[in-house]
Amino acid sequence: MKKRIAFFQNELTVGGIQKSLINLLSNFDYDKYDVDLYLFSEENYWKSELPQQLNIKYMKPVSKLLSFVPFKLAKALIKPNFGDCGVYDLAIDFNSYQNSCAVGAIKIPAKKRVMWIHNDVEIKLNNEWKYKFLWTMFKGKFKYYDEFIAVSEGIKEPFKKMSRVSQKVSSIQNYISIKEIEEKMQVTPENFSVDSDKFNFVALGRLCHQKGYDIMLDNFATALKSRDDLRLYIIGDGEDRQLVENRIKELSLEDKVFLLGNQANPFCYMKLMDAFISTSRYEGQPLNIMEAKAVGLPTYCTKNLEKYAPDIEGYEDIVAAMISAEKTDKKPDKLIEYNTTILNSIYALAE
Repeated sequence: MKKRIAFFQNELTVGGIQKSLINLLSNFDYDKYDVDLYLFSEENYWKSELPQQLNIKYMKPVSKLLSFVPFKLAKALIKPNFGDCGVYDLAIDFNSYQNSCAVGAIKIPAKKRVMWIHNDVEIKLNNEWKYKFLWTMFKGKFKYYDEFIAVSEGIKEPFKKMSRVSQKVSSIQNYISIKEIEEKMQVTPENFSVDSDKFNFVALGRLCHQKGYDIMLDNFATALKSRDDLRLYIIGDGEDRQLVENRIKELSLEDKVFLLGNQANPFCYMKLMDAFISTSRYEGQPLNIMEAKAVGLPTYCTKNLEKYAPDIEGYEDIVAAMISAEKTDKKPDKLIEYNTTILNSIYALAE
């Protein structure tokens, strides 16, 4: 008999959590597992064709105001209607931020309940006042789970330290959809090209404080003083876009740095570049670095990111690294062992 798994996610808008979930569910073994995906919004930025075997169930949207109340109250007020869903072997709160997903995973009939952890919560709590408030409101949910899954070894201890949970905390990294990347790399972007005589860096990720684009721009401007042929393309959008645009102008980088905005297919742009760069302040697991490895790009990241991703080497002096960067042949990594380990680890949770 097939094992039954319920995933809870708020929506499928642009974002690393959403993309990770789509990658995972697009490569699941539906011959052995019945999977239901519970969503609280029909919005789907990715417009991905999820497998027909996946059962998507839309729940009644939950007021955003319930994110700002103690979890005990949110749990009492949110009353999801699951109908005759039967008992699941495993319920997964993949979102980990929204009370709607937590209440769903906690109230649905299930033998085991697991929550995914997507970030270094200790650093996030010290950097973001809003998250600190939300954490205070929702930390009461932790006691209802049987286990927690961190997306990298580097964020396990920070979560255990800040949450003080007694349950098991394991790590399972994010799945990378190699097939999707390879297919999207075959596309030629419209009205876009790069100067092959320049050394072209690309960055990918939400324009927000966490991703450290202010750090990147300052370092890039310094590197340009020694090497004028460097160029930087940034794929992504977010709440800090105006701040990023202002910093580009302050540093007089308008003809050296280019904002490409959100792209449903970033890989057709990335394949044209010479290297990937990241200067994030912290991560859960830097999915973008793994995607860059799959494209075949050499990666230039700051030393602090090493603990969040396997087999990457960060630089103590990212400016010196940019100045000395040389073009190399691209060597795509198919991440076969990496992805196989991830799927087997998730299947084991339902056993």
